[in-house]
Amino acid sequence: MAQDDKKRVTVEIHNKSYTVVGKEDPHHVRLVASLVDQKMRDIQSMNQQLTSTELAVLTAVNTMNDYMKLKEDYATLLGSLNKKEDK
Repeated sequence: MAQDDKKRVTVEIHNKSYTVVGKEDPHHVRLVASLVDQKMRDIQSMNQQLTSTELAVLTAVNTMNDYMKLKEDYATLLGSLNKKEDK
């Protein structure tokens, strides 16, 4: 990928600015950042004593848990569709 293909987007997550560089659409990057920020706020609201690092790790763990559940649901749905096609 050429350097010209990359886009720079500045986002704010947990009151800190980050510049994200990549080929994703800027709107998509902002949406993802907004979701991460909201997840961090939700977790922090349950425990105000968390350090930024602890909050970031818990956010990553919660997000990966959600991802794994969705991935399992997707695999189950694909299996169901394949069974229906085989009949």
